[in-house]
Amino acid sequence: MTAAPPVSVVVPTRDRPELLRGAVRAALDQAHAGAVEVVVVYDQSEPDASLVELSRPGRPVRVIRNERTPGLAGARNSGALAAEGELIAFCDDDDEWLPGKLAAQVAALAAAPEAELVSCGIRVSYDGHTVDRVLGKDRITLADLLRDRMTELHPSTFLIRASALRDGFGLVDEEIPGSYAEDYEFLLRAARSAPLVNLPTPYALVRWHRRSYFAQRWDTISTALQWLLDRYPEFTTQPAGEARVTGQIAFARAACGHRREAVRWARRTIRRNFREPRAYLALAVAGRVVRADAVLRTLHRRGRGI
Repeated sequence: MTAAPPVSVVVPTRDRPELLRGAVRAALDQAHAGAVEVVVVYDQSEPDASLVELSRPGRPVRVIRNERTPGLAGARNSGALAAEGELIAFCDDDDEWLPGKLAAQVAALAAAPEAELVSCGIRVSYDGHTVDRVLGKDRITLADLLRDRMTELHPSTFLIRASALRDGFGLVDEEIPGSYAEDYEFLLRAARSAPLVNLPTPYALVRWHRRSYFAQRWDTISTALQWLLDRYPEFTTQPAGEARVTGQIAFARAACGHRREAVRWARRTIRRNFREPRAYLALAVAGRVVRADAVLRTLHRRGRGI
């Protein structure tokens, strides 16, 4: 009988001590016959060495610093390179795995030796509302991801073969402007290598928080999405997918007050797919019919984003 593979859970953190402990405990509580180590990576903050006291037999907790690029991508990569497990999982410090996640995903990878990454559904918590988001597909291709961002594929659900991270499709990209959409780029690159496995069950609680999207943030979003379009010319083969991204750019330009640019990107979006709602939302924001933050609040209550 094949031994259960050791798993490393990488948890990047910054200034969320209570939520962090919940994330660590939820990972340690997972049913898995093999070893499970939790690698907590402190990014731009002082490490809390007392977390190692949460360790249990076969469930060590390690605390390290992010020694790479400051930010989420560098922290995840620091943890992945320090991890000792055959399989590596990501979990954000404000999220929690639900019972059964790890066992189900390890089994799914064992049943698909050609696969390199398995994801699952999420339970989104925002402003007192909880919404389950799951995909009905058990295999996700690059074409699927170009057509649709599939936000159900959240980083806190990823379980990845360590060999794929280190010698295959690679680590999280640390060069994306503002580290915006680095998880989406990571999925696109992974799907270029092999179709992703997906479990249509919400096995992770994902907390969305109110954010202040000031002008500089919207500029970063716009720049990062344009970088993504340049990096993945395959978007031109999927008009609806390309329109989704250009519609997001249009909305971002409108949100930070660049009305002419917002209109230009909205027109480009409509030419690619006249049914893309982000184009019309961008025009509404540019025309001051509605505020960008009001649109986001409404979407987030439904477990969705722009």
